[in-house]
Amino acid sequence: MTLTPPTRRRVLSRPPAAAAASVLQVDHGALCRAAMEDSPLATLILDPALRVVYGNQAVRKLVLPHRFSLGQQLEALGFGEGLLSLAEAALVDAEGREMELTRPGRADAGQDQQLSIHLNPLRVAGFSGLIIRVQDITQHLLLEQIRKDFVTNASHELRTPLSLIHGYIETLRSGVVKSTVSQQRCLEVMDKHSRRMMRLIEDMLTISKLESGEAQLNQEYFQVRSCVEDVLEHLTPIIEMKKPHVELQFPQNGMLYGDRFYWDQIYTNLIENAIKQNPQEGLHIKLTGQWTNDAVTLTVADNGVGIPPEDQPFVFKRFFRCARHHSQEIKGTGLGLSIVKRAVDAHGGSISLSSTPGVETCFTLQVPLRPSNLP
Repeated sequence: MTLTPPTRRRVLSRPPAAAAASVLQVDHGALCRAAMEDSPLATLILDPALRVVYGNQAVRKLVLPHRFSLGQQLEALGFGEGLLSLAEAALVDAEGREMELTRPGRADAGQDQQLSIHLNPLRVAGFSGLIIRVQDITQHLLLEQIRKDFVTNASHELRTPLSLIHGYIETLRSGVVKSTVSQQRCLEVMDKHSRRMMRLIEDMLTISKLESGEAQLNQEYFQVRSCVEDVLEHLTPIIEMKKPHVELQFPQNGMLYGDRFYWDQIYTNLIENAIKQNPQEGLHIKLTGQWTNDAVTLTVADNGVGIPPEDQPFVFKRFFRCARHHSQEIKGTGLGLSIVKRAVDAHGGSISLSSTPGVETCFTLQVPLRPSNLP
């Protein structure tokens, strides 16, 4: 014997006629409008004269700073002549159209806006006109370009050490190198470039985790001065070689809430970058921390050669290297400052740069003591 669940039995017990009546009483137009109103896809409905009869919230935001109101012409919304011509053609032949449109970016946006637009004839309940759906694909295209650039740059960075290692393997295999000293030299070069590739791959994985949100931050309170001292100990070989003067100004009880692993990486990259980019003698590196009731300001400053003004807006971009170093032997993965920026962002903070070449270069990190977006 099969038992019908109570909820199912109640549904089946409703008279079919009553159920049909309740469906017929629904205002389907109101339902459709409600569904479109909160949709992230900008939706416009135009009459045959290309006047606006409906536009959802996404449209009102999209057309800013242009004024939006019912009854206005399509051309007044700032989409340009291209969309107007396409809309007129869609009305004439009653066929759908699509296009991509570039609009100049607003001053606060900083970049042009890329739009994907679909137009379709609309005939319903005696009304004829057009429905236009507009999707802002600016960020999608930007991310696609970032991925392409990342693959291109990563391939370029890996090709050089791989080619060198392959060349030395072929040399050793050929038997041309006879002396033990020369063989050892080949092995040292191969070891150096294999380590460089390992560092590059590790840095790329770190950035990927931070950008994708897959990096699980293990938050805890830790002493910032202790973190910096551990980093300096780890960097002992390069510090002993370059002999910079390193000065710490942190309160002994200066605590921060965050992932100690990523803060080790932040300070390692900032300090190592300062040392490697300034091979001259007399380098002074100063690290400070100032605490308030709800935030901490951390700085890493040096008196080295500095960063030219034209390079400063790009220093946090992946694989970017300052123009003054292009012809020098100073090498890095080009990802260090990108990791710093993304790790600070992940902790709810911000980082800025000020640099006067030959005087001072200072990275300033502003971090909430306990970001509201963290548990």
